[in-house]
Amino acid sequence: MFRKKEKNRIVVKVGTSTLTHKTGKTNIARIAKLASVLSDLKNAGYEVILVSSGAIGVGTGKLRLSEKPGTTKGLQAAAAVGQCELMFLYDKLFSEYGVVVSQLLFTSDELYNAESRMHLVDTFNQLLEYDCLPIVNENDSISVEELLNGDNDCLSARVAKITDSDLLILLTDTDGLYDSNPAENPDACLISRVDEINDEIRAIAGGAGKKGTGGFITKVKAAEIAVSAGIPVVIMNGAKPTDIYKVLDGKQIGTFFKAVEK
Repeated sequence: MFRKKEKNRIVVKVGTSTLTHKTGKTNIARIAKLASVLSDLKNAGYEVILVSSGAIGVGTGKLRLSEKPGTTKGLQAAAAVGQCELMFLYDKLFSEYGVVVSQLLFTSDELYNAESRMHLVDTFNQLLEYDCLPIVNENDSISVEELLNGDNDCLSARVAKITDSDLLILLTDTDGLYDSNPAENPDACLISRVDEINDEIRAIAGGAGKKGTGGFITKVKAAEIAVSAGIPVVIMNGAKPTDIYKVLDGKQIGTFFKAVEK
């Protein structure tokens, strides 16, 4: 599966459903465990980039709203509040392990603009050289299209691509990609390996979860972006962050998407 390279650079994307409880409030224990695992990976010599969703979900809880706002401006406001709370938690939890974090907020426009992309890559590389852990999110308060489409999955794949990372791990609220919806079909089977993303795999991909704005459709799209750039992808359950160790040890966890040979 994942073969270690010299720099061992990995991108980990975590979704709203992993970061929050069913109540909509922040799952502090889950975030704390994720911070300890990623900090330990840095100690082991990995370069780690974290792409974090959850600003809207955390902001909704922080504002004591019963559900996500139904208007674009409401979502933007919730994202602005939630981003502060998320970074406060990340900074506090990672600092317990001596890890310095940094915040990078941008939109797809910066990735498609050659000059902006170059500056962004320079920033990533310098932060990693400084031994920082970059934390990335969409700039939801100004990027309406991304806000509504919930495409942090694809953002994480593009981040992996421009930073020439070795592996992309997508943490979600299921064990991986199933051949049918496990919530509706008790006989649904986990697809442990995908060697080629074809129309059948795209058709299998499910819809959005209750708290996130993305779903398995966006995850498969993200996997397609990454594997086409020669970067393998693992979709796994974010409830057990320690399973990331097993992934890096080459064990079968979640759904593995094979990279296209370059």
